[in-house]
Amino acid sequence: MHGKRVKLFCGLIVRPCNDIINRARLELEKAFSQIEIESQRVPFKYTDYYRKEMGGYLLRFWWGFRELVEPESLSEIKRKTMSIEDMLRDERGFRQVNIDPGYLDLSRIVLASTKDYSHRIYLRNGIFAEIEYTFVRGKFEPVPWTYPDYRDTPAMEFFAKLRKIYKDQIRKNCGK
Repeated sequence: MHGKRVKLFCGLIVRPCNDIINRARLELEKAFSQIEIESQRVPFKYTDYYRKEMGGYLLRFWWGFRELVEPESLSEIKRKTMSIEDMLRDERGFRQVNIDPGYLDLSRIVLASTKDYSHRIYLRNGIFAEIEYTFVRGKFEPVPWTYPDYRDTPAMEFFAKLRKIYKDQIRKNCGK
């Protein structure tokens, strides 16, 4: 066990349907804990990767969870989010939501993925991890492979707020 617990979040790309968003929220809160912070919801305009399966107009946003997790649980968390995606497929079998979990600590943001690339580290069970930001000179800085949507203001603002919540949370828990 690593010893230091981290702040779990999920990035969602979803059809703009309140029913799907609410169902995803319910399942994620059941699996992980209460959502305590949500980013601004913005149109997802960075790639056509999801267009064929999910449609042309999609929303992008992030949710941060109240309870801290062990960093080594990231592969199991990714597997669980994949099963939630499957549960929420439409009648044709197409995904209606893409859920990408990750975690934040005071010095970095780490994402989980099923895709292997040169900058990703294998965890287990077909899941890889990559650093998406590092915390340098008082703010999160993207790395060369950071996704374009993670470079935009809504993401940067969300992760700055989530880091502050996490910092306050570990400071408060330190005395317990």
